[in-house]
This record gives sequence, structure tokens and C-alpha cells, in this order.
Amino acid sequence: MPDIRILDKTATLAALRDLSDLFSETVRGGASMGYMLPFPPEDAEIYWCGVAEAVGRGDIVLLALEEAGHVVGSVQIGVAMPPNQPHRADIKKLMVHPHQRGRGLSRHLMDAAEREAAARGRSLLVLDTATGEPAEQIYEHLGWSRAGVIPGYALFPDGRPCDTTFYHKTLTL
Repeated sequence: MPDIRILDKTATLAALRDLSDLFSETVRGGASMGYMLPFPPEDAEIYWCGVAEAVGRGDIVLLALEEAGHVVGSVQIGVAMPPNQPHRADIKKLMVHPHQRGRGLSRHLMDAAEREAAARGRSLLVLDTATGEPAEQIYEHLGWSRAGVIPGYALFPDGRPCDTTFYHKTLTL
């Protein structure tokens, strides 16, 4: 199983090429990740530079799944919450490179994200994903509870409307 490590700002910037390729390939594969086609690695790099800044501020925890010296998956924990939600975190942008899928790597990343969130005192996690996509099965298999669906919440990268399913999970601290 590949290693997972938490990237600080410097490590995020050092992994920029791998992270950008991962994100670009994920969107190119049709995942609704907030970006539209075409989405070349150069555009993804701009996104990751912003993530590096957020990591540096402590607003986001970035977990990277590495194999043979390259990032092949990642997930983010959004920990910058309003004062009335110090117990909560957002799981964001779970990605596994298309060539690495089907190996249980999403589960590996999510398990690590849940452990890290709990270690940071977060007892409630929330996330959203495109309705009807394989990620729904992953989250439900991992014990996440469906909160509901918002029709037409976003667009797929090709411009088609995308319903979005929201999930939550309570962690034991």
C-alpha cells in the first residue's frame, strides 16, 4: 500500500507537478471537482498554489498518497471553521489518479483523513459528491450517512448539470 503523508506548504509546492497532473486527470475523467474542461495541469497548478497558501495558514490539512516517489492520490481536510463550529471539518477533493483506481486507495486516504481529523479534535465531518457517481458507494461503504441531494447544484466538467449528495460522519474522539 502506498504511503500517506501530511504535506506542509513547502512539500505541497514541491509536489506541484504531481498534484496538478492528478487534478487535471481527475477532471478530464469527468469528476465534478469545481472545474470545467479543458483543465490542463497548468490551470490546476494555480489551484494548488492556493491550497499551499491555505496549508501554510493552517486552514487546510493536505494528505498525499505517494507511490514510487510520486503523488497518486490526495484528500484535504478543511479545518478553518467559524467559531461556533470548532468540532467540525470538511472533507474536500478526494482524488486517486485514474491509473491507480480499483486498489482501495480512496479508502486508505479516507481512513487517514478521519484519523487526522479526530486527532485534531474534529468529531463531525461533512462532504459532498456528485450524485450517482462511484464515490457515493465509497462513502456509504465507509459508514458515511447521506444527508440529502440538491438537484442541479453543480456542473460536470463537460457542462452537464450535476446533482450533489451531501454526507456526514460522526467520529469517536
